[in-house]
Amino acid sequence: MKTGKKVAALAAAAAVALSLAGCSNGGGGGTAESSGSGEGDIQIALVSKGFQHQFWQAVKQGAEQRAEELGVSVTFDGPAAETEIDGQLQMLQAAIDKKPDAIGFAALDPEACIPLYDAAESAGIPVVEFDAGCSSEYGQSIAKTDSLGAGALAADHMAELIGGEGEVAIVGHSQINSTGVERRDGFVDQMEAEYPDIEIVDIQYGDGDHLKSADIAKAMIQAHPNLKGIYGTNEGSAIGVVNAVGELGLESGELTVVGFDSGQAQIDAIENGLMAGAITQNPIGIGEEVVQAAYDIINGETPEEVIDTGYFWYDKDNMDDEEIAAVLYK
Repeated sequence: MKTGKKVAALAAAAAVALSLAGCSNGGGGGTAESSGSGEGDIQIALVSKGFQHQFWQAVKQGAEQRAEELGVSVTFDGPAAETEIDGQLQMLQAAIDKKPDAIGFAALDPEACIPLYDAAESAGIPVVEFDAGCSSEYGQSIAKTDSLGAGALAADHMAELIGGEGEVAIVGHSQINSTGVERRDGFVDQMEAEYPDIEIVDIQYGDGDHLKSADIAKAMIQAHPNLKGIYGTNEGSAIGVVNAVGELGLESGELTVVGFDSGQAQIDAIENGLMAGAITQNPIGIGEEVVQAAYDIINGETPEEVIDTGYFWYDKDNMDDEEIAAVLYK
C-alpha cells in the first residue's frame, strides 16, 4: 500500500489557486448551477453534490466525454455548496419531473433522498449513483472510489511521514455523507490496527469549506502543541489546513499535511512546500462510468452493482508519472 514520500505547500499560492479556480465549497448561500451536453435522443440527468468544486467539474468532463461517445444527451446539475441538501433534493425532483431516460445521483444525505427515489421508481425512471449513494434499494449501480481503502492509504502515508509515532488530527468534510464517513473511518481504523504509537487527538468537520476548515485547523494546532500531522478528507478541507499552516507561519516540515482529492491548489501546495501529498480519485472515470451504467440500463443491460474507479497516492516524487498525471485534475 505504501507508494509515496513527502513534500509540502505554499499556503498563499494555494489560496490564490483556489480562488482563481472558483472552488467555493462553503456552507450555504450559494446558487445552484447546471449545464448540458450532447444531442442524442437518450436523455440522462445527472445531479451531483456540487458544481464549482474542481472535482465535480472533472466528473462533469468525464460524463460529457462518455455521452459524446455514446451519442446521448446529459445534463449536469449541482448546488454551489455541499451543505445545500435541500437545494440538491429540489434538483433531483426537477430531474424526475422532466422524465429523462435515466438519472444519475450523488447523495449529500443518504436518508433524505429516499422519498425521491420512490418517486423515480413510480415514474419508471432508473437511477444510477456516483460518488455516494442513497439508502434506498432502488439505486441500480454506483460508480465510486473505495473510500475506506483510500482513507487507509492516507493513514499509511501519514504514519510513514511522521515516523510511526506522535499525535495527528483530522479535518473532515462530513459526518453524514458516506465519503466523509468512510474516508475518516478508513484512516482511523488503519491507524488503530497498524500504528499503536500514533494517537488521533481530534476530529472536527468543516463542511469542505476552506475558510471554515482553516479556522478548525488553526484551533487544533494551537490546542495540541505536539501535533505532528493533519489529514484533510477532501479538497476544501485539505486546502483549509494548508492555509492554516501558512497563516500561523509554520515552516515547511513543522506539520505534516496529508490531503484528499486533487485540483490546482493542492498540486501547487505539494510542489511548493507544506503539503506532503494526497489521495487522488479518478473523477473523470466516475463521470464516464455513471453515464455508461445509465446507458446500459436504458438498453436492457445490467451494469456492475459497484464500479470501483480507483484511487492513488500522489506527491512531488510521482506527480509526473503517467498513471498519476492521468487522474490529477486542475
